Amino acid sequence: MIIDYDIHQLTPYINWDYFFYAWGMHNKPLGERQKLQEEAMSVLADLEGKYKVHALFVLMDAHSEGDDIVLGDGRRIPLLRQQQPDSECLCLADFLHPEHDRIGLFATTVDMGLEKDFDNDTYLKMMVQLLADRLAEAAAECMHEAVRKTYWGYAPDEQLTMQQLHVEQFQGIRPAVGYPSLPDTSLNFVLNELLDFHQIGIRLTESGAMKPHASVSGLMMAHPEAHYFSLGTIGEDQLADYARRRGLPVEVMRKFLTSNL
Repeated sequence: MIIDYDIHQLTPYINWDYFFYAWGMHNKPLGERQKLQEEAMSVLADLEGKYKVHALFVLMDAHSEGDDIVLGDGRRIPLLRQQQPDSECLCLADFLHPEHDRIGLFATTVDMGLEKDFDNDTYLKMMVQLLADRLAEAAAECMHEAVRKTYWGYAPDEQLTMQQLHVEQFQGIRPAVGYPSLPDTSLNFVLNELLDFHQIGIRLTESGAMKPHASVSGLMMAHPEAHYFSLGTIGEDQLADYARRRGLPVEVMRKFLTSNL
């Protein structure tokens, strides 16, 4: 499923706290932050009608098998498990039923022009880039809400404010690739095979990074007790097992997991 958003559709979903943080303004007085937000809203108004934001998702039958998510067609998404003695020893696969469940896979991005069309104005380029980041995240928020309430429909009566959405008071989670629960950016290659990122204009670098930079990808899980966690440090034993499950050499996987070793 592909959804193309106009900018005004996503503006209400923007989490401005992250925008202020990116500018180093999160600890500034309210008046200064409001002025910056007004400037940003003016830029968004100028971008309206010229650029769009795109979401791509698929819902699939799935179940867990050890630390893997096994999709209905037999393909697998190998995952990693916490190993620190003081951790819950969680793996995202724990939030799927071992016999039958469903999972969502998604990606969101902006038109490439938002990253290329403002090179002759340093301030505007930075403003648009940071807004593009927020729009890609807002698209994920808006899409996930529609998935919960309509497409998957496991929470049809959900009625949350934007503040509640931003602090994730909804049922389920949306772990994104590159974030603490899902730190291995090479999983983008797996998701790309399942989703075909090219449909919404995303291409992958050799490191699994997405272009445009203002892009998000990840999983959607519905389990009522699903929650985020930080993978933290893993051992050589798990690295070797993960490489085996991914079908890749250990040294290749080591490059993607350096910060977790």
